[in-house]
Amino acid sequence: MDVFIFLQLRRKTMPVYNKLVRDKILEILESDGLSYNAKVLEPQDFLEEVKAKMVEEAKEFQQAESVQDIVEELADLLELVHTAINALGISYKELEENRTHKKATRGGFEQAIYLLDVEDK
Repeated sequence: MDVFIFLQLRRKTMPVYNKLVRDKILEILESDGLSYNAKVLEPQDFLEEVKAKMVEEAKEFQQAESVQDIVEELADLLELVHTAINALGISYKELEENRTHKKATRGGFEQAIYLLDVEDK
């Protein structure tokens, strides 16, 4: 057996995540005796990773079935909303004002309207 292949087989492989994680995850990994590699993102990369994490959490929300799982995924999304507005330097009040303006002009989603199609002019 080639020495390189033998060494590769003997080395523990680490799962690759390459994603934004919650602030205390590294502490949890350390308390479990796990090794890891991590870095702190630069501001320009941080918002992009927050966006990617929102998509990941939205998919988990979509797949959740129990009320408890749905609530947990909504909490993750809300945490990311707070993270995004902080990264953008805006307040939750500003976001809420934008939401209420949009609701006043275009409506909300309370009526559960599902558009099937629209006839072209």
